[in-house]
Amino acid sequence: MQFITLVKFRRRPTKEEVDSTPKKVEAAGVKVLSAYWCLGRFDAVVISEAPNPETVMKAFSSIMDTASSETMVAIPRPEAVKLAGY
Repeated sequence: MQFITLVKFRRRPTKEEVDSTPKKVEAAGVKVLSAYWCLGRFDAVVISEAPNPETVMKAFSSIMDTASSETMVAIPRPEAVKLAGY
């Protein structure tokens, strides 16, 4: 399964937190496909893969002291079109 996570920093992360966060998330079973820091409402966007939503929830819970997040399941367009009956 693929996921899109929108991240809002609670405070400015330290260099150590910036370096360790992807490792924490991947250690919890989530493969980070890409990550972007952004301008605007959210500070970062993470595209990831995991076997299920529970794994993603566990992974991003490990960084809750630094950031809040909102995660969405990402369904590839061809599959979504098929599921929607088009």
